[in-house]
Formats: sequence, structure tokens, C-alpha cells
Amino acid sequence: MVYGYIRVSTGKQVCENQKLAIRSYCQTHRLCNVQWVSETISGIKKPAKRKLGTLLSTVQKNDTIICTELSRLGRSLMMILDVLQYLLDRGVKVIAIKEGYELGDNIQSKVLAFAFGLSAEIERILISERTKQGLERARKAGKHIGRRKGQASSHYKLTGKGGQIRRARLAGKSKSEIARKLGVTWIRLHKYMIKRKLK
Repeated sequence: MVYGYIRVSTGKQVCENQKLAIRSYCQTHRLCNVQWVSETISGIKKPAKRKLGTLLSTVQKNDTIICTELSRLGRSLMMILDVLQYLLDRGVKVIAIKEGYELGDNIQSKVLAFAFGLSAEIERILISERTKQGLERARKAGKHIGRRKGQASSHYKLTGKGGQIRRARLAGKSKSEIARKLGVTWIRLHKYMIKRKLK
């Protein structure tokens, strides 16, 4: 199956130019029975919130998606890379007319898939570094980061489980049984029950 994917950001933009470009490409390459997917929505929106998400869940191995340019798939580099990686993993060919990309079961695509993974890893490292730098700047500015020494946590694994514990005890369940069910140690449950005055 061949899909022509068209996206514009606003109602003022016209889909027709993209459709003409895709139709011309299909005629030149003898691709018939194109199924059109067209939408007017910002590329910032996640694919799952667009018709693109439905298309991604519909396509099967050996299908082809044609768009005028890769930016139609998303606004950010990482979003585009994620979509392309998803499609390549499923054996779906992606054609971007303006860039001249024809991504599928070929060496160019395999090299690009490696680049996708590398880009994602670099992005994760950069985010981590930016976070660390931000925290360091905050510390130097005198801001306290995290919980103060000796300060109790405001959230516990058992937070909000008081009612469940009370009902279990009324049903005759032992502390050991309740602790196992809630994924905590007996002593943690026991201390929580004392603090909350649960019997």
C-alpha cells in the first residue's frame, strides 16, 4: 500500500501543493492507488494526537509513505527521528521528495538508522549535562537543591494506602500478608501503622 501524507500547520496553508508534488512523484515512479492522509495541525503535537499516529498503527511491512519533506512528520529533530525509526523497524519505506530520501531496506537506511540511535543517545547526554549544569548554577547562586538534611520525605511508598491497610486488617490479614501485597517490608508497614495510628 502507498500512502501520501500531507500536513499543514494552519488552515491558511494549502495542502494542494503537497498533493500535486506527491502525485507527480507517483506518476513518474509508476506508483498507483495512493491512499491520502491529510491534516491541518501543528507539527509540535505528538504523532499519537495526529492522524499520523493512526497511519503509523495502520502501515504494514513493505508499505510506503510519501511526504514532500521530512518536516511534515514533526517539528523537532527527535520527533522525526522517532517516527522514522519506528517505520524502518517495521519495514515501511519512507520517501521524502524534496530531500531525495528513499528510506527502506537498503544500506543508506541502515546507516541512517545507526545515526538515529546515535543522535538519540547524544540528545540524552546533552539533556543530562544541561540538567547538571543548571543544578550547579543554582547551588552557586545559593539555592538549596533537594531535601534538607534530616528533613523527612513528604511522600512514602505507603502514602495514601491507609484505607487499604485498615480494610485488610479488618478482614483479618496479617501485617506480613499486607506488606507483601504492598511491596514493602514488615517493619516499614509496622512503623507506618504506628505513625498513622492504624491497628
